[in-house]
Amino acid sequence: MASTEIYRYLSLPKLRVALDPEGYLVDMNDWSPDVAKTIASEEGIALTDEHWEVIDVLRDFYHRFEQAPAMRPLVKAVGKALGEEKGRSIHLMRLFPGSPAKLAARIAGLPKPTHCL
Repeated sequence: MASTEIYRYLSLPKLRVALDPEGYLVDMNDWSPDVAKTIASEEGIALTDEHWEVIDVLRDFYHRFEQAPAMRPLVKAVGKALGEEKGRSIHLMRLFPGSPAKLAARIAGLPKPTHCL
């Protein structure tokens, strides 16, 4: 990963995690479920099983394709992995309000999706 400017740190017990100016992890190896919960909490989200399903799909997508998906590929990947009903934009918007691809990627410890403003 290229050198990234550190904007701030998340403070967890026994751990400080560096974030870039947009709130993405500077080092993806710092990700853990506790980091995800902390980022989600800062966004006013309490992670449920439905959130974790999407996070797992995102992390799998990243490991397969070495990039975080933008919205269309995210919808398609979630639909394929979790079923048509969960693979809808409205479902993802409910779980990750605003920009689901960007917010879910941040919580999942992934880089900002390409083609997302």
